[in-house]
Amino acid sequence: MAAAKSAKGKNEPLPPIIVKKVTVVEGGHHGGAWKVAYADFVTAMMAFFLLLWLLGATTEKQRKGLADYFTPTLVKLKEGSAGSNGMLGGSSITDADNYPNRAGQTGTKAMTIPRDTTGGPKEGAERVKKRETMEKALTAKLAANPRLSRLAKQVRLIDTTDGIRIDLVDDADFSMFQLGTTVLTPDATSLLDAIAELLGGEVGGISIRGHTDALPWTGGTGANNWSLSAGRAEATRQQLLRHGIAEARFRKIEGVADREPLIRDKPDDPRNRRISILLMR
Repeated sequence: MAAAKSAKGKNEPLPPIIVKKVTVVEGGHHGGAWKVAYADFVTAMMAFFLLLWLLGATTEKQRKGLADYFTPTLVKLKEGSAGSNGMLGGSSITDADNYPNRAGQTGTKAMTIPRDTTGGPKEGAERVKKRETMEKALTAKLAANPRLSRLAKQVRLIDTTDGIRIDLVDDADFSMFQLGTTVLTPDATSLLDAIAELLGGEVGGISIRGHTDALPWTGGTGANNWSLSAGRAEATRQQLLRHGIAEARFRKIEGVADREPLIRDKPDDPRNRRISILLMR
């Protein structure tokens, strides 16, 4: 009976083999690229509607300010912009320039503003107004004295980042000091007296800097243009003191010899000899 069961098991059919195929579809029907394109479209539409809102919610002056903010700066200065144009011809960094600008825009000497700075257009306008006020006051003082009126061309008011600088410039016909000395000429003394009256009505510290031309020193006493420029700055301070400027207002007295020429291509030019009086902010 055992042999009969064994023979029957050999004749039974084998079980069928089942093969299962699995198909994997990546990213759904069309993948995920459409999401990126849709996000770009929504971003662009948001920016477009934001632009439309800005155009409708701002005034013409505000729109001009936004346009100026995104305008690239122009790093270029006019030749002679250091106050050499006419009597008291100072120039401010906020004054209108003659550079080419887009239609409807007023040119200014654009500059990059440091992040930690203070102030703005209002402060710049106040600085210009103050310089113009000082110019008018000094012009009136000089014009009232026939002796000083001819010296008005020697005076230049310039608006700087540190304050308003008054330059007293020599030329071929005028000198602040006697040749090779720290002795003020009579005209220079009268001119400094008028400037002292002007500064007496203003607030702020005062800095004085002396300049010489590049001619070599011929005094023969061991001195040089460095000591000469510093001595002339100190002589200027002494004259301002005698005319009522408080000693505590002076912050710095220095001489720079011929290292900061006004006429750079002509270091021997007499206009490089000057005294700079800075009324600090």
